[in-house]
Amino acid sequence: MISNQILQSTLDGLKGISRVELCLCDPTGKTVVTTSVQMEPVAADLQAFAASSADSQVIKGCQFFKVYDEQQLEYVLLAKGSGDDVYMVGKMVAFQIQSLLVAYKERVDKDNFIKNLLLDNLLLVDIYNRAKKLHIETSVRRVVFIIETRSEKDTNALELIRSMFSTKTKDFITAVDEKNIILVKELKMSDSYSDLEKMASTIKDMLSTEALTMAHVAYGTIVNEIKEVSRSYKEAKMALEVGKIFYSEKSVIAYSNLGIGRLIYQLPMPLCRMFIKEIFDGKNPDEFDEETLLTVKKFFENSLNVSQTSRELYIHRNTLVYRLDKLNNMTGLDLREFEDAITFKIALMVVKYMKHMEKSEY
Repeated sequence: MISNQILQSTLDGLKGISRVELCLCDPTGKTVVTTSVQMEPVAADLQAFAASSADSQVIKGCQFFKVYDEQQLEYVLLAKGSGDDVYMVGKMVAFQIQSLLVAYKERVDKDNFIKNLLLDNLLLVDIYNRAKKLHIETSVRRVVFIIETRSEKDTNALELIRSMFSTKTKDFITAVDEKNIILVKELKMSDSYSDLEKMASTIKDMLSTEALTMAHVAYGTIVNEIKEVSRSYKEAKMALEVGKIFYSEKSVIAYSNLGIGRLIYQLPMPLCRMFIKEIFDGKNPDEFDEETLLTVKKFFENSLNVSQTSRELYIHRNTLVYRLDKLNNMTGLDLREFEDAITFKIALMVVKYMKHMEKSEY
């Protein structure tokens, strides 16, 4: 059903234009919204009108009109006055409310369709048949964004996203759980992945400044057919999860930029444990002190360049070499060798993944 707030706003706006007092009731005689408390009708009069075959009638100085939703009586509208001008206003208001009912139902139908599409709940033939009925184009470029805010059911964030994109009727904003807002964005032929990065950054910045909430934004790959939208959604979902594990410093993450983190995320836990046992020979990587971990991080950031790393750490080159030798003795891996460095990097990422999975089990 349309919210009473929308109905009240509609009646107030139309009253401001026409200067005619209006009241909307349900078929039992209960007032839904009104522009004047003096407009509330006698329930018996309204019920008698609802039961009659007339679509409009003058009763006790008011024009009564029936408002239908798919041939079912949904509301009875009252317009104060009995002249032709009031009759015309009443017919226009009734038509406006009836149009709102149709538009709202279409929006709900589209929302349900998009949700089922994202969750892979539709057969291929149903996707195209329902899209045709809802006037949704099937062969256009689209991408799915997932926006996760700190708090669940963040209505401010949802309304802001709606205001940014819902005016573009070819974009869809919905949700399939309590935490995430999903934007199915239609793209122009000229839109590239760099444009998607800018869109995601704009969403994050707008939520920060306008809704005062921190958010993570993830997006999948661009698809060309409506049947592939669910794939883009799954990719965005994976990007959001993988980003939390391996790229926690980033607020915007793309599926196409996940790199090796995407592969590690799909490894079974027994294989991860076996790999770590082989690499660290039963040692726990958490036993490495902060100094060693910082050294390793900087060494990787500087592409295994000893001189540059020692400068950024403000230590002598020999001190850095000593730390790398110490790590070599502990693990058997010499980070100055590319192959050993890659092995160590992957091992640390696997450890991060294992910790995340263990936490999520509790």
